Amino acid sequence: MNEFLLYFKMGLFHVLDIKAYDHILFLIVLAVVYQFKQWKKVLWLITLFTIGHSITLALSAFGILNVNVNLVEFLIPLTIFITGLMNVLTAKKASVGKENQNLFFALFFGLIHGLGFSNYFKMMIGKSNDKLVPLLEFALGVEAAQIIIVLAILLIGGLVQSIFGVNRRDWILVASSIVIGFALQMMIDRVFW
Repeated sequence: MNEFLLYFKMGLFHVLDIKAYDHILFLIVLAVVYQFKQWKKVLWLITLFTIGHSITLALSAFGILNVNVNLVEFLIPLTIFITGLMNVLTAKKASVGKENQNLFFALFFGLIHGLGFSNYFKMMIGKSNDKLVPLLEFALGVEAAQIIIVLAILLIGGLVQSIFGVNRRDWILVASSIVIGFALQMMIDRVFW
């Protein structure tokens, strides 16, 4: 049970750590196009992200995949930027319920985000023969943290739209544009060439 809690907490705080805000920014641009009543779609969204994240962590942990850390550190904000930009370009469609592209982004970009944590995860589990159980425990922690964040995003979006009368399209545009600004700065800070 102690090992479960160790890896679960590591997954939980991997996402909730304010210093690692790139994960939170990505969740914002993924979820901002949804409404609270679409919770099933949102659950699929974050589960697909966790699956993508876990696949690359597993490939790295088993020594199948080795990546250039500087490239991955640049690609992570690029995924945030692309997702936010797609939100801006399709805000009108998303405001009437056409937000399925984010399901693809969640899975595919989850693969890239998992690479960003892969070296640390390899050090964390060391030479242990049992890599699958810690990986699953870590993934459960990531999933729990993502549920917390996405629920907060949906709640904030609902409040902004109902209390302040902001329409859904404008909420998507403003939230995504703010995240794009952060992502651009992160990309500039992480240029690797």
